[in-house]
Amino acid sequence: MKTEVLAELRSIVGDDWVVADLNLIESYLVDVTALPVRPVPSSDVVVVKPANPEEISRILRLANEKLIPVVPRGGGTGCVGAVIPTMGGIVLSLERLDSIIEVDTDNLMVVAEAGATLEKLLKAVEAVGLSFPPHPGDEGAQLGGLVVMNAGGTRAVKYGVVRQYVKGLEVVLPTGEIVKMGGKLLKNNTGLDLMHLMIDSEGILGIVTKVTFRLYPKFAGTATLIISFDDRHAAIRAVPKILQTGVIPLALEYVERDVIEISARHLGKHWPAEKGNAHLIAIITGSNEDDVYQQAGDVLKICEGLGAVDTVMAETREEQADILKMRSELYSVLKPTVADVLDMAIPPAEIAVFLDMVDEIGKKYHTRIITYGHAGDGNLHPHLPLELHERGQLKAVKLDLYQAAIKLGGTITAEHGVGKCRLNEVPLNIDPKSLELMRGLKKLFDPNGILNPGTAIP
Repeated sequence: MKTEVLAELRSIVGDDWVVADLNLIESYLVDVTALPVRPVPSSDVVVVKPANPEEISRILRLANEKLIPVVPRGGGTGCVGAVIPTMGGIVLSLERLDSIIEVDTDNLMVVAEAGATLEKLLKAVEAVGLSFPPHPGDEGAQLGGLVVMNAGGTRAVKYGVVRQYVKGLEVVLPTGEIVKMGGKLLKNNTGLDLMHLMIDSEGILGIVTKVTFRLYPKFAGTATLIISFDDRHAAIRAVPKILQTGVIPLALEYVERDVIEISARHLGKHWPAEKGNAHLIAIITGSNEDDVYQQAGDVLKICEGLGAVDTVMAETREEQADILKMRSELYSVLKPTVADVLDMAIPPAEIAVFLDMVDEIGKKYHTRIITYGHAGDGNLHPHLPLELHERGQLKAVKLDLYQAAIKLGGTITAEHGVGKCRLNEVPLNIDPKSLELMRGLKKLFDPNGILNPGTAIP
């Protein structure tokens, strides 16, 4: 980075908030992407930590003038390399914009800066008896990142993904203008919906600085069910039948016994289901305990009719937390042996067919591809073992898996995004005209192509 550019950046944010020493910024050059597929970061990078949208605006105007790439940086919890700077330039960290500005109990809204973490948001809203239902996983994720990645997670089956909660945004455009979109509104049909264009944009159209989220009352009662089957097809047949009863679980997960027991052993816990090889984990919420029991009874009746061999109901907070932790920690536990983790979505009723296809692909390449995921919305996570990378077969296996998902009417990514790791596969799923339109939108928002280049759109 040229000396005069560093001097200008320091004049904008102050000397303490511009860091050019590589030894001090190593953590800003990576995210949680598996190492074999993680993009190689540039060493010609400076980390800049603005305090407000006005400083961000000045940084982007400077970057446009000098044609310097800028990569917005949140909590670094993504796993497709979206925030890794592969070109020399500026890593713009949002960490100083970390305030929860207002929890509006009358309108059931929360307004927060983009650098605040999910953990901080949850504590603020739960302290006043409210709930922010989405839970994508790592509570160290920053709110701006949740928005631009349209984060999903286990609770999406009942309450939807982050997109359903964003009601207002403040955004600094790549050319430096500060714009406001939406607000504390449940309905808004004024003009084209630029706000929803920003959601899931992966940081290539603008830098989100402030978010307004919709909130809900706290869950009055909850229970967690583990429903066991001997056969995965029976387990997956139960999913649409459960939803057709009108019971929409907070979470409806699929996992196989030998996989979840890896996590249980690592955490020093015991997987409570003693029977069956294929398990559904259903988290039921209701207005009171009687409502929860009624819903749980409806679910169990359906599953027993489809061959469930056992059911465990966890009612205490501790028991429910243990089950959720064993499921939530699976990726962390498996990561040392994994070359990449995928996140395709398929129609939920096709999950068992897809899992059979995954097994066949594993046999083709003489390996086991561990797969689990969100049964309620068809979002599955095949974990590709390191041996495929070591044998030089990783790309071929991914292509086979993507083609299997697409054959069933699916998509290559449901919640992780494209980032920099999935660019080559995007044309498998998106037609040339749609890609042309996407590139046109990128050019319109970012005429000089400075914002997070090489991300999201091939």
